[in-house]
Amino acid sequence: MSQPSSASGGIPAPSASAETAARASKAVRWAVGVGAATMVAIGMVLLFLLTLATNNRALYERNYAWLFGVNVLVALLLLGVLLWIAVRLALRLRKGRFGSRLLVKLAAIFGLVGLLPGVLIYVVSYQFVTRSIESWFDVKVEGALVAGVNLARVSLESQAADMVAKTRTASAQVAQVSSTSAGLMLERVRDQLGATDVVLWNAAGQPIGSAGQSRFNLNPERPSSSLLRTVRDQRSVSQIEGLDDLTDPAPLQMARVKVLVLVTSPGLGLLTEPRFLQATLPLPPALVSNAIDVQEANREYQERALARGGLRRMYVGTLTLSLFLAVFGAVLLAVLLGNQLARPLLVLAEGVREVAAGNLSPKAALQGKDELGGLTRSFALMTQQLADARTAVEQSMVKVDASRSKLQTILDNLTAGVIVLGERGLIRSSNPGATRILRAPMAAYEGRPLSEVPGLAEFAAAVERHFAAFLGDRDHHGLDHWQQPFELHASSSGAGQHATSLVARGAELPDGTQLLVFDDISEIVSAQRAQAWGEVARRLAHEIKNPLTPIQLSAERLEMKLSGKVPPPEQAILTKSVKTIVDQVDAMKRLVNEFRDYARLPAAELQSLDLNALVADVLHLYGEENASVPVKAELDPRCPRIAGDAQQLRQVVHNLLQNAQDATEQARAEGRSDEFLVRISTRVSETSGRVRLTISDSGTGFPAHILQRAFEPYVTTKARGTGLGLAVVKKIADEHGARIDLSNRMDGDVLRGAQVSLSFAPEPAVAS
Repeated sequence: MSQPSSASGGIPAPSASAETAARASKAVRWAVGVGAATMVAIGMVLLFLLTLATNNRALYERNYAWLFGVNVLVALLLLGVLLWIAVRLALRLRKGRFGSRLLVKLAAIFGLVGLLPGVLIYVVSYQFVTRSIESWFDVKVEGALVAGVNLARVSLESQAADMVAKTRTASAQVAQVSSTSAGLMLERVRDQLGATDVVLWNAAGQPIGSAGQSRFNLNPERPSSSLLRTVRDQRSVSQIEGLDDLTDPAPLQMARVKVLVLVTSPGLGLLTEPRFLQATLPLPPALVSNAIDVQEANREYQERALARGGLRRMYVGTLTLSLFLAVFGAVLLAVLLGNQLARPLLVLAEGVREVAAGNLSPKAALQGKDELGGLTRSFALMTQQLADARTAVEQSMVKVDASRSKLQTILDNLTAGVIVLGERGLIRSSNPGATRILRAPMAAYEGRPLSEVPGLAEFAAAVERHFAAFLGDRDHHGLDHWQQPFELHASSSGAGQHATSLVARGAELPDGTQLLVFDDISEIVSAQRAQAWGEVARRLAHEIKNPLTPIQLSAERLEMKLSGKVPPPEQAILTKSVKTIVDQVDAMKRLVNEFRDYARLPAAELQSLDLNALVADVLHLYGEENASVPVKAELDPRCPRIAGDAQQLRQVVHNLLQNAQDATEQARAEGRSDEFLVRISTRVSETSGRVRLTISDSGTGFPAHILQRAFEPYVTTKARGTGLGLAVVKKIADEHGARIDLSNRMDGDVLRGAQVSLSFAPEPAVAS
């Protein structure tokens, strides 16, 4: 029986459960096979013994019952095994187990192969046995046996009559002999007759004389009185002895003819006593043997003739039992062989079904040296190779997914915007950076053209033109990408100050899609502008400040020289002109100082600082007697100390409070605010521990385009402002590592003012 092979030689080993099931199935098959083989062997031996006993009638009669019973028992056991196999096949078929139909078909085919020839042989043998038994008891055979028996009887009777005649003739010689001298005469008569024993009896049955074996017998067997009377009446009597007991192993030596004749006396006297001569003569052995054989054959023939119905039933029963044993054994052997033939096919079919279902676990392989065993091993090896290939593909897919996830994470966290465009400018995918930079929900427009995104029609058209030009001239320039700056949300009405500056780069991907990568360089442009304005401010401060003092001194000297020397009207004009010159020179000096402070802001000297104390100190200058707009302070006593430059932070607070008061006064003058108040507050964050300084006003707030560029130099909403206040605040905040935020205070849809917040790290965090 084939067994699953090991994992050696490149063939995968089945799993533990499969090996356990295989071992259990193997044990069951071995048990059934050994049991069936044992029962078949016992049945064949018993059938042989039954057939052997049939040839010996005595042995047949003595052992037929138990031989037949044991054979029936073996047949029943074989039938039970077949029924058990049939029930198992039926259960497998009912449960829908794979391969059940194939096993049933093979079992049916092999069963028919074993049954049909057996039935044909049984029918022919039944007719042969029945007719053979009938032919045994033919009338001619019976007549011949009867004639043989009669012939044997006539031959024996003829032999006995001849001996009677000879004995009667010899009795005449004994009649002339007296009783005393009878012995010598009896010896002579015995020799003449060839008898084994001769005895002369008187009328009383007493021996007078004897010759042969009887003279050594002290008490010879005497004839009965009835026999003597019969001899007197019939003159002679013969009797054949030794043929009554045919079971005697030596009938030939015991077969003899005993003759008793009346000896006739020569005298006629009535008182003469009769005598009887008894002679025992052996029968010829050949005649006795033939007679015994004929009689035995006739007796056995008659016995079998009387029991030929039972004999027919015995032979037919033996034949039927032989058929059952042969058919059951053949069917059982056919089922077992069919199972062995079907098992590799079932293993292959089950493996194919599992592979079709996607199960590439190690498959069972058979050790058989035939082609089916090799096929199962090849299939198991192929399945293992497929499993290895799928594992490699899955590992590759895992790596690809990991790489894709990593790439997606990188794209999601890129500050640059990334958009993949398909045919006709359709958006295939985008990252959060694109949504943030373009200020449009790009994910909602995936699968739609870029030109349909609100506010990006011109940008989409420009991108499409650049891609068309790049792809058309690629063979000439040999570049793999194009790069171009763009300005979004720009207009000619002055609102272009809130425009977004982009630098975009485009390339074609291997699958024919178009990759668009862009970055917001507004802050870079703003920094470049701030740097340029700083340089301009530095040079202006240097060039303008030098002549201001001489101008002021010259004007004051003219007033001093001419005062009192000119008429009053001219004096008034002189005084007014000098005052105007001095005021404008002071204004120019303030402007130059602001330029100087912006361009040459010193590095911050960070020290431990109590922000609440600094704010409270600054607020002394904004009391009710000094402040044009009331300032309300809300300071959090839990605020930790921060690391800062007190002088620079004081300047920050002054600038922000002054801007807040100016914005509030402007809104009140325009009648656009009901509230006339500036608030300054400090708060500590419970989560991060950072300290937030917030200054809010009740003014008109920041326009949208100002919010985008509020920290750039010379960006202001004031009529006479320089636009350097928030720029200086931004530079000081950067020096302190603080985050600064600008926003408008909204109450629903109503604008309530502007708010500026600075977030400082606590002192330990800064120190670390």
